[in-house]
Amino acid sequence: MSDAPPDLRWLPAFLEAQAAEAGAARNTIESYARDLTDFCAFALAKSLALATLQRGDIETYLIRCEADGLAKSTRARRLSAIRQMFRFAYEEGWRSDDPAIRIAGPGRAQRLPKTLSLEEVEALLEAARDQGRSLRDQIRNRALMELLYATGMRVSELVGLPVAAARGDPRMLLISGKGGKERMVPLSPPAREALADWLRARDAAEEEARVKRRIPPSRFLFPSSGKEGHLTRQGFHRLLKDIAVNAGISPAKVTPHVLRHAFATHLLQGGADLRAIQMLLGHADLSTTEIYTHVLDERLKDLVLEHHPLAKGDRGA
Repeated sequence: MSDAPPDLRWLPAFLEAQAAEAGAARNTIESYARDLTDFCAFALAKSLALATLQRGDIETYLIRCEADGLAKSTRARRLSAIRQMFRFAYEEGWRSDDPAIRIAGPGRAQRLPKTLSLEEVEALLEAARDQGRSLRDQIRNRALMELLYATGMRVSELVGLPVAAARGDPRMLLISGKGGKERMVPLSPPAREALADWLRARDAAEEEARVKRRIPPSRFLFPSSGKEGHLTRQGFHRLLKDIAVNAGISPAKVTPHVLRHAFATHLLQGGADLRAIQMLLGHADLSTTEIYTHVLDERLKDLVLEHHPLAKGDRGA
């Protein structure tokens, strides 16, 4: 077994490996960092060395998390991060055992995803047309909303889209998702129209900035002057709340992820195949997509009542 590094090096070494070797997304790395920083602080306060602490020590930490009132989903996520780190330590030879491997998680509370009705989505899309201080802002906001609902993209995927992906009036968009995994999603006619309108307005503004202020053109579809170079997730989140208010919908009910749920739910209600939706959403595991099958309950019940020979009520007549 190779010598384990000092405890202070465990977390950065693990995070570096996840980013470089496992190809984990930035949001995943940040989540690991937050959860494992809390665990490492617990170990330090208890004078526990990461190279020698035992299963019972990890279970004590999880009990403390429960006593602190953390939700099941949060505790399950923290245990998952701890498992990943100790698995890495075992594979690196820093430990001869894995103290977290047999710890049972608290399980996740099975909650149905919040979603929106088709009428509510249509109201949001209509409100986006007039949202913004200038005509250019209104064209951009309409394109953002049409693309998000037409594709079911994650908000980080939407705001970070390269402009090259939208050139040439595409019927499909190439999206780079979690872990750099790519997928193709089709565009609806309204989304293509909104995208074309936005490209014209965007390119005109970019050319004006280049000529007047010598600003080089942005590589992003939705450019911004901020350090990221594109509209931020937080900026879009605030914009979506304003659109919800103008649409007469409670802003507490509307988030980018709720629109992603609406995309999947409405496809299922229309008869789409679950595996096709899995591919469109970019889910690595079909079980992640299966939570949407709750929307099928009424449709399947109606199907049985309409077509099953014993459900027609005239048996033996």
